[in-house]
Amino acid sequence: MSIYKLKSSFQAILRPLVVRLAAMGVTANQVTLFASIVSVAIGVLLIIEPLPALFALVPIWMFLRMAFNAVDGMLAREHGQKSALGGYLNEITDVVSDAALYIPFALIAPFSLPWIAAIIFLAVLTEFAGVLGIAHGKGRNYEGPMGKSDRALLFGALGALVAIFETLPDWTWHIQPMACVLLIWTVINRMRAGLADSG
Repeated sequence: MSIYKLKSSFQAILRPLVVRLAAMGVTANQVTLFASIVSVAIGVLLIIEPLPALFALVPIWMFLRMAFNAVDGMLAREHGQKSALGGYLNEITDVVSDAALYIPFALIAPFSLPWIAAIIFLAVLTEFAGVLGIAHGKGRNYEGPMGKSDRALLFGALGALVAIFETLPDWTWHIQPMACVLLIWTVINRMRAGLADSG
């Protein structure tokens, strides 16, 4: 299971906005780059000023970023903007944005840099495993249980906890190894799904 399964419903809500954006001349690549720039800016801000209140930006932006990710995809597919450059930008900016938004949590106890670095590394592997389906002539794979949308929910919730309580409870330390296990499981699921498709 993955929150990604809700994508079609989310897209239906956003479709009228996408139509207006396309009419205004907004491109999918512009939306992709804008979302990545904002993600990196928020990550840098939280590293420079790791104030608990600022972590409220994380859940807000995680939700908006999911909307931007849906919008750029719909602009590409439904409004004739699909391109090779867009494919590269979509994949590269996603992992850069994820890393930028996860790193600040290394500054919040009981989290630590080694664990957050492991989560970032494994998150990149999940996306790599997903995109390899395209390289082998199959479609992009989005199997869970810890895909991009699921990670957005997790870190959005953690950001909200930091903003509300100004810290994280000691028990949240266990979220780090649990997230790593789920990320490894996601890599395996995406590989298995790709191999099954190949068969």
